[in-house]
Amino acid sequence: MNERMELSLGRIAEIPGEDLVPEPFGDYFRRVADFLLSVKKDTDNRRLYSDILPENYRRSYANPSYAAEKLGAPMGVLLSSVYAELRGIIPCVFEEDEEGICVLLELFLEIYGDFQGEELPEYNGVKAIFRSYLEDYMPDYIADRIRRQVDPSVNFVDEIIRNADFSDLSYLYRFGEYISEDTVASARYQNSLPEEKIRRMADTFTEGYRLGFEHAAKNLSRKKTVQIVYQIGFERMMRRALENFEKMGLQATFVRAPYRLVTKTANRKNGYTGAIPNMQFDYDHRDDLGLILDDEYVTKRLRALREGYENVKELAAGHAGPAVLDTFGEEPFSPAECDTRICLTETQQLRSVRMRNEGIQITQRYIREEERSFTIMAFPVPAIGEHFEEIFDEVIKINTLDNRRYEKIQQHIIEALDSGVAARVRGKGRNSTDIIVRFHPLRDVARETAFENCVADVNIPVGEVFTSPQLMGTNGLLFVSRVFLNGYEFRDLAITVKDGMVTDYSCGNFMDPEEGRRYIESNILYHHRTLPVGEFAIGTNTTAYVVGRKYGIEGLWPILIAEKTGPHFALGDTCYSWEEDNPVYNPDGREIIARENSVSALRKTDPGKAYFGCHTDITIPYEELGSIRVQKEDGSEISIIENGRFVLPGTEELNEPLDNFKEV
Repeated sequence: MNERMELSLGRIAEIPGEDLVPEPFGDYFRRVADFLLSVKKDTDNRRLYSDILPENYRRSYANPSYAAEKLGAPMGVLLSSVYAELRGIIPCVFEEDEEGICVLLELFLEIYGDFQGEELPEYNGVKAIFRSYLEDYMPDYIADRIRRQVDPSVNFVDEIIRNADFSDLSYLYRFGEYISEDTVASARYQNSLPEEKIRRMADTFTEGYRLGFEHAAKNLSRKKTVQIVYQIGFERMMRRALENFEKMGLQATFVRAPYRLVTKTANRKNGYTGAIPNMQFDYDHRDDLGLILDDEYVTKRLRALREGYENVKELAAGHAGPAVLDTFGEEPFSPAECDTRICLTETQQLRSVRMRNEGIQITQRYIREEERSFTIMAFPVPAIGEHFEEIFDEVIKINTLDNRRYEKIQQHIIEALDSGVAARVRGKGRNSTDIIVRFHPLRDVARETAFENCVADVNIPVGEVFTSPQLMGTNGLLFVSRVFLNGYEFRDLAITVKDGMVTDYSCGNFMDPEEGRRYIESNILYHHRTLPVGEFAIGTNTTAYVVGRKYGIEGLWPILIAEKTGPHFALGDTCYSWEEDNPVYNPDGREIIARENSVSALRKTDPGKAYFGCHTDITIPYEELGSIRVQKEDGSEISIIENGRFVLPGTEELNEPLDNFKEV
């Protein structure tokens, strides 16, 4: 332990016995001091996170509502945000990051000292201390994340995966993440699987990654690193995946899911992670950057991002992109209203959008989109219920369905779609969906197509055809009774589209309709005033759909499976963002020409308006689907789906899982 850390810890150890700060603030500092002193590698994992677990969160200073009630607003809300940041000491301790530990301890002591005067400090003074910390260390925090993404020599996780004795599950606690009973059960189940099944899982994962490069005619041999993103508990599979990637000439990098305010993103799982202790905690603090998000901060952050990549530009050029293993099955989350949490103002929302878009552009100067790829695959966790093991086996089957079989069936759908000018999608029953999707015109149908025949490579499992719609003429209402997007539940989600752009939206999650609109703005629109329909797709994976219905888990499917179980619409960028000028071909040799829309075409004149940095798929399940019909130039129609069944000649075998469906 260095002297600086020793002095800070010694001073903090005195705080629980002091009364230098008047109540109720004294209680805040004593409790936070107790937490900081308790964080050690051998600390019981549940104790490290106990303060923010759902059963304790109502009485935690990490809860903005409780902090405001006890300490008053806005000071209590600010101190709640400070405490949320201080909780980042946990990974610092486990990674033996003494500098990271010291700066957090010193932040706490500086604010504690500010409360020891004859009068309580002003809110703006305390906020200035917090801002100074955030801005002073932001360049270091950003540079550290970038280096970990592209430099395999900075690797805390690799050693654990390669060398841990998986029969002794205590290895799970070495990561410095929350390890729930479900995490332990996942690892235990992995240990019970035969080696052949683990090999099959890992091979599907890594082969999908390789095929992503092959199908896009990108040169994988030039690349040196792959970032692995996964949830702790799947180490046995990851060990095999590391071996497979090494055979491709790739070394793995691992970046922890963001835990510092200046590096957080809308995607909580943007890195390796343990279980999430409390989604409400994450939700309550997702906009804490609103404390300091002004133009000066945006400028400093973008500069830090540029400098971070510039320092590792050769390593970044050799980075191939992420391989993501997602999980699903956790209890659905619908946030409770919290009037006291920090929310971005409308001006800050616009700044956030600009910062994200310009940040993407900076990243892609160093990790070029036309040279990188990715893959994503998902497996369930035991929280999914009593049929976990059966569901796990079903998902292995889903992830390894025959690409060639689906490619052939989907070709029939593409030929029908290419013969028309638009498609009309209608719901049935309570589902009021009625939307017309306009297609890009083809000049030579023998050489061109508007739809991609999507098999299992970058996006596992197999099962969709998709296009970037022509925005002008794409009009109507999209409705879904229940859907889960990025871990958030939406009920009675309704989105109105005019000429391909979102014009209105609502959901039934809250009593107050305006709260529902804000929920959509944060979690679907990502603070954009509107978004285009970036994708229209028809999912063909009826096997996955039936598994979902059979076990009652259709609402728990991750997006990459859910999107294959019915037609879906993506709001945001197209599937070809930043790569529109690179020709892409279907297996039949025809070029997919629908790679842009009138918004992304602005990249040539005003890149800041061409991209939104988001792409959210919203799927209509087959049971809510009335019809999908291709509209032809002469006014005639071709039916692809009627009453939730495929009726187009050549697609009938997709109905077999539906016809044989029996509930458990």
